[in-house]
Amino acid sequence: MELRTLRYFVAVAEELHFGRAAARLHMSQPPLSRAIKQLETEAGAALFIRSSAGVTLTPAGAVLLDEARALLDQADRVRERVAAAAGAATITVGILGDSTDPAATRLANAYHRRHPRVEVRIRETDLTDPTCGLHAGLVDVALTREPFDETGLAVHELRTDPVGALLRADDPLARRDSLNLADLADRRWFLFPKGTDPVWQSYWNGGELREGPVVRAVHECRQAVLWNGTVGMTLLDHEPGEGLTVVPLIDMPPSRAVVAWNEADTNPLIRSFVQIATAAYHD
Repeated sequence: MELRTLRYFVAVAEELHFGRAAARLHMSQPPLSRAIKQLETEAGAALFIRSSAGVTLTPAGAVLLDEARALLDQADRVRERVAAAAGAATITVGILGDSTDPAATRLANAYHRRHPRVEVRIRETDLTDPTCGLHAGLVDVALTREPFDETGLAVHELRTDPVGALLRADDPLARRDSLNLADLADRRWFLFPKGTDPVWQSYWNGGELREGPVVRAVHECRQAVLWNGTVGMTLLDHEPGEGLTVVPLIDMPPSRAVVAWNEADTNPLIRSFVQIATAAYHD
């Protein structure tokens, strides 16, 4: 049994859906189905019960799931030890903007406990590059937010956060319990520089073309609102700072915190990072 095939099996067993597993593995469904059938032939037993109601594990499949997880974890540890012995145990992590999220602190502590000999290099980026240097090859993995151009990247959701309008505290709209985007249609918004990912820019502008001052960092967004009465979007639970307030935007989808990496990168330190990040952001 090849490790790659076991990873395919674990994905199907955890998703209990071939389509979702294929999307998670960044592959099409037919080769995934063929790989699982070949694995069942090698195992000499059916691993899944397929029906119109969905996919379930057989007793043999449940046993293999436990064993496969253990084997894959051991394989990752072997790679980590070999990398450490070769002096290559480093990982570069890109972090977007204001890195004060308590979950990131939990992640840092948990990753250090799991990999005390790994050197973690941090590259913090401003709001002009939501991939934190992934597309440019400057980082191995990124803690960031969608949406952005995901070409060639694997992306895993960590958490969703509601967003609101960032306003001066004395703005007439600041007294409202909630707002719609239409309430802000005639206002100047902060913008990102030309060349910024248009998908990213569109989300933070509420899906409309806007006019306003150009900003690059979180603190510049706040200053643009404070000094000019500009409006924009921010996370609802972020402390806006003195003189500012945040009002919920009820017709905007939440911001998705994600971990992203190059899909062709098989570095086990990245796989471990994703697993630990998932746990840290759900605590």
